[in-house]
Parts: sequence; C-alpha cells; structure tokens
Amino acid sequence: MILGVGIDVVHISRLTRWRNTKGLMERFFHEEELEAAIKRGSGMETSLAARFAAKEAFGKALGTGLNGITLKDIKVKNNHNGKPEIHLYGTALRAYEKTGGNALHLSLTHEKDNAVAIVIIEE
Repeated sequence: MILGVGIDVVHISRLTRWRNTKGLMERFFHEEELEAAIKRGSGMETSLAARFAAKEAFGKALGTGLNGITLKDIKVKNNHNGKPEIHLYGTALRAYEKTGGNALHLSLTHEKDNAVAIVIIEE
C-alpha cells in the first residue's frame, strides 16, 4: 500500500545562485552528494537541483513537509546501475520511521532549465 507520494521541481539556475552563497551548499547537501556532483563537472548544478527536488519531494511524501528535518540527513546516491536512491539518517530517518514505511522509491529527471523528482513511500 502507498503511504505517501511527493513531487517537486527545481529550476537549475537556483543552484547556480546558491553556489555563490558561502556555506549554503554544505547546509543543504550531504558531503557525498557534493563530491559526486563536483565530479560531474558542467552537470553539477543539474545533479544538485535533482537531489534538492528529491529532498523536497520526500517531505511532501511524508505529508509533514521538511519541518524539523536536517536536509543533510537526506542523501541521494546512485547505485551501481545508476539508479538514484534515498538514504536517510538522523532526523529524516526518524520522520520516515513514523510513517511505518518499508520502501522508498525515487525517480529523477531533468530537461533544459528544470529538475524534477518524485518520491513514493510504500508500506
């Protein structure tokens, strides 16, 4: 049974602006997300925009938003096949556990100026 669905869209240019604000990227992203994005070179902002959309979509799937959740406690990482997966820690893990969910599903996409993510929490 599906317990929650969330979707979010982020303008990629938003991440370009964020890069110029000292400490902002480190506040929103897990260090492994930043390291992986830097390796993407010119695709850095696109990668991070999709990951930020995933964090927002996760909050929507919870049904509570991201209140009380530290964004760095949500890490989006590609598995060995390239499929994006959400890894939860601390505040995000506790919020997820309250839903009674047993599976998290994530899909990311981007086109031109936008990155989109959808998250499904399943029982």
